[in-house]
Amino acid sequence: MENFIYPIKILSREEREAKLGQRSKVIWFTGLSGAGKSTLGSMLEMALFEKGFIVQLFDGDNIRAGINKDLGFSIDDRRENLRRVAEINRLFLFSGIITINCFIAPTEELRRMIAGIIGSDDLIEVFADCPLEICEQRDTKGLYRMAREGKISHFTGISSPFEPPANPQIHLRTDLLTPEQCLKEILVVVLPQISHK
Repeated sequence: MENFIYPIKILSREEREAKLGQRSKVIWFTGLSGAGKSTLGSMLEMALFEKGFIVQLFDGDNIRAGINKDLGFSIDDRRENLRRVAEINRLFLFSGIITINCFIAPTEELRRMIAGIIGSDDLIEVFADCPLEICEQRDTKGLYRMAREGKISHFTGISSPFEPPANPQIHLRTDLLTPEQCLKEILVVVLPQISHK
């Protein structure tokens, strides 16, 4: 009987990046609901894809429909949601794939946890900065109204705090810039970090 014990070689991140012709990074959009995170994340995904990059977008819809469908919206569940998302991102990072994330991540403590899992050097934080009143005007789902009526608890910006990030790599005033202007600013920072040497 043949012996199937052989040395196992696991491909390195660098080998995977070289094969894909890119450097993997985690791009994380943070900001209030309605600030433009998902819009900009989607635009960025398409722009990078059209430039030949392998990229994956994560947001509440595709994460909570599957791997996190067992979680609710309590403070503990929201923390666990972000922890799992960060761990998934770490796996994609090792695979050489660029990820884009659109999650509020409302506090510095939560963002430190995310950075601790992913690694600060591999994380590009984008702050979609928009005044609360503008976010409420953009709210097509009526979430802010329901939060103000007490129908949604722990809603960020109303009954739960949002702490602006102290030092995001990209800070966008989405109430003053068009989505296209925002995308241009993002690409100026992101492209040099993901282009393979």
